[in-house]
Amino acid sequence: MATISNRKKSAASAARKRKTAGRAVSRKKAGEPAKLPLTVPPMLATLVDKPFDAANWLFEVKWDGYRAIAICNKNKVSLISRNNKSFNEKFYPITATLQQLGMHAVLDGEIIISNKEGVSSFGDLQNWRSEADGELLYYVFDLLWYDGRQLYNVPLQQRRELLKEILPQNESIQLSQSFNAPGTSFYEVAKQMNLEGIIAKKADSLYTPGVRTKEWLKIKIAKRQEVVIGGFTLNEGSGKLFSSLLVGVYENGELHYTGKIGTGFTDKVQRDMMQQFKKLVQKNCPFDVEPDYNKPSRFRPNPPKAVATWLKPELVCEVSFAEITSDGVMRHPSFEGMRVDKKAKDVKADKAKPTAKVVKESVLHKEKIITRRQPGERKTLLNPGEKQQERLINGHTLKFSNLNKIYWPKEKITKRDMLNYYYQVAPVILPYLKDRPQSLNRYPNGIEGESFYQKNVMGKIPEWIDTFPYTSEGVNKSFLVPTREADVLYMASLGCIEMNPWSSRVQKPDTPDWCAIDLDPDTNSFEQVIKTAQVTHEVLESAGIPSYCKTSGSTGIHIYIPLGAKYLYEASREFGRLIATIVHEQIPGFTSIERATADRKGKIYIDFLQNRPQATLAAAYSLRPKPGATVSMPLHWDEVKKGLKMKDHTIHNAVARIREQGDIFKPVLGKGINMKKAIAQLHSLFR
Repeated sequence: MATISNRKKSAASAARKRKTAGRAVSRKKAGEPAKLPLTVPPMLATLVDKPFDAANWLFEVKWDGYRAIAICNKNKVSLISRNNKSFNEKFYPITATLQQLGMHAVLDGEIIISNKEGVSSFGDLQNWRSEADGELLYYVFDLLWYDGRQLYNVPLQQRRELLKEILPQNESIQLSQSFNAPGTSFYEVAKQMNLEGIIAKKADSLYTPGVRTKEWLKIKIAKRQEVVIGGFTLNEGSGKLFSSLLVGVYENGELHYTGKIGTGFTDKVQRDMMQQFKKLVQKNCPFDVEPDYNKPSRFRPNPPKAVATWLKPELVCEVSFAEITSDGVMRHPSFEGMRVDKKAKDVKADKAKPTAKVVKESVLHKEKIITRRQPGERKTLLNPGEKQQERLINGHTLKFSNLNKIYWPKEKITKRDMLNYYYQVAPVILPYLKDRPQSLNRYPNGIEGESFYQKNVMGKIPEWIDTFPYTSEGVNKSFLVPTREADVLYMASLGCIEMNPWSSRVQKPDTPDWCAIDLDPDTNSFEQVIKTAQVTHEVLESAGIPSYCKTSGSTGIHIYIPLGAKYLYEASREFGRLIATIVHEQIPGFTSIERATADRKGKIYIDFLQNRPQATLAAAYSLRPKPGATVSMPLHWDEVKKGLKMKDHTIHNAVARIREQGDIFKPVLGKGINMKKAIAQLHSLFR
């Protein structure tokens, strides 16, 4: 037994060595020398009617998305659809990620959005406009070219082994797993997970571009069909833009009617579709036989009278349905989404072939399937292509316009970039804005254009945004009061590059949450501002008073002391005056507490008068209308040292820092100090 065991171990060891050696050689010798192709039409699978078990077959998830070939030439990437259209702009996050990975390869895969259950949703993908709509994933299942060698004639299993070696770890670009499992068992698992279907591929299949092969098979779980839109109807008395779509598939070069689709549309989808329909309207019916779109059914024996508008048959959509009737019409069809990746002339009836005629049955080992994705970080709200966009946020539709307008000319940073920034940081900036009246500082034409302050918003903003009343010169007016992310983004859409909140909230308008010391330089160097901040920290720390600092995003530094909304503004101001006076006494050579600019004589102003009603400072994490698109960034005290620069924290790197550090300014909103004890301690140490 020992001898047999040793032989088995030796054989296993030799096999591992051969496998490892084979992998090393595969990277160099697999395939044939060839130039990087400009495009590759994808190999297609044949539809069969049921799952099967057979030797030498691999099984994969049938993803419900857009097929995409990625031509990757280092940082130059072409993401191409099935009908050879560019996906570079439409799915810009995938393009950008592939560019960052810097691969020298041609990949075949599927772009999807995965829902909360881990299942790809074509409807969500079809409505995707930006990363606010969900995180895109590119599931890669094949490698067609790599580092100067074409791999079409390399068996699938070997192509996939090489793909596993070279595909970097990445949240957005993932390997689509294949399973050496019984097809029937795999199908049942996919069915339980509500997947669209499964794909079966021969392990030794070669890649034949543009060919629908019997070596790749698809077995659907859900009944879906791509159809061509030949017209639409409008029912008498209907308030909708259209009542149903009239659709069909091509048979022998003619468009054959397959049904009327009247469900699955939102109002927005209908508006978008009508825009596409306008240029396609024609007088003649495009179907081989004009359909009876007013035909009664057993469910609607007296349907409302409908009028048809015919369209050039150029648009393709996808529908789900219950079954196909004997005359080829779909029962209970429902619209799933438009297909921009399919040519109308290529849309034919998807008829399943008998499985038994395509494969031989066999028994394989059972494995599990996992398709659930990990949630990603919040990314962009607005896509880079459309100048005007609408987004649904907190249940309210926001219209964003002039998105290509340059807000920071030197850096070429746009209004879109600014709005995307505020969307990304909204969860962390909101606590410093929520329930706080705002003084709107608007830059509708960017930092070099005319700007103006707007305090009164009465009658000028949507009714769903909260306001806070005040009286000026005997006239009743209102401040804008943000309470949710939609409000923050609405302010940004008005051109509010920076966010300027009160120190108190509307629930306690007379008692601020913090005392702020604003270090405002004149002709001083930033090194002197840093020194002043350090001395302020030392003074407060010696008295046991917690303090938190942030760059102003302009020229100074802000220092906050939590008060917990327990003291009136007057008390906060006098507390700030005491601190400013003590700090000035420590470094009188380059600081001042004089309010009048002329009396400061070019010194740093230790401003404590910000602690008065209605006074505002730029919020933590706010952008500033300054060159470089700087951010008012919270800092750890050990970061306030020589070498710190205002441009260390900008629109370009602030989000990454927040993700890494979290909200380090959060204690400012905490319980608050005991001011009486703090003042007594300061007097005992410095008076």
